[in-house]
Amino acid sequence: MAARKQYPLRIDPEVWAAVERWAADDMRSANGQVEWILRQALRRAGRLPGSRGGQDQDAPDDEGRSASASE
Repeated sequence: MAARKQYPLRIDPEVWAAVERWAADDMRSANGQVEWILRQALRRAGRLPGSRGGQDQDAPDDEGRSASASE
């Protein structure tokens, strides 16, 4: 596994509580949820290597459904 960058994060307590609730709903750790949120945002912006920008057809949407399945 690749080494992970550690980064102290200052965040509003209400935002963090919302992330923790979302993570629990998705059966992830809060750290895993933050990473997932960041990856989704980077993918949509076309900032990840190999991403085309915009929503990938096979990438899950915010509800975890495939974008092509919701059409």
